[in-house]
Amino acid sequence: MASNYSSTSGIDVAGSEMLTVGRVALSALRSALLRDAGPEAAACLQEAGYAGGHAVYASFQRWLRTRDVEDAAELPMDEFQRLASEFFRESGWGNVELNALHDAVAVVDSPDWGEADPHDHLEHPACHFTTGMFADFFGHFSEVPLGVLEVECRSAGADRCRFLLGNGDVMRYVYEEMERGAGYEEAVAGVE
Repeated sequence: MASNYSSTSGIDVAGSEMLTVGRVALSALRSALLRDAGPEAAACLQEAGYAGGHAVYASFQRWLRTRDVEDAAELPMDEFQRLASEFFRESGWGNVELNALHDAVAVVDSPDWGEADPHDHLEHPACHFTTGMFADFFGHFSEVPLGVLEVECRSAGADRCRFLLGNGDVMRYVYEEMERGAGYEEAVAGVE
């Protein structure tokens, strides 16, 4: 009998309401939406990512059980960071590092994030699907709904993709300050 688990990662794709989609396909979808829907494309991709975030979370919880961890919410922060990074790498999204910025927001950095395409040469960060997915996925570990803002993107020429995660009020403040011309680090430093 064939197993649904990847022989190298233990991630049950077929049994987890997930599927495998190539990076080129995701990039093509984003390009088509940006071309045809303009700025509304970001919201469409974020909504789709958010809708899929629960399946990623459920897959992560099942994957943890293959490592004798019953619940990610019970892990010490350094162990959670290590395992989440391993999970995203093994599931094909890329390498991630989780940290904090000015103790105000969580940060997810990736030098090779799967949604980004360095050949796109876009003006703005564009991992919109990921921002929605991260809001749901990491929201399972938060007592409040999370907002996610990508502030650096390989699709826009950066060396990494960087996502800021925080409660809605904090992320709204950061976004508004950036709209006024502040850099994201300056905006985050201004969070009270």
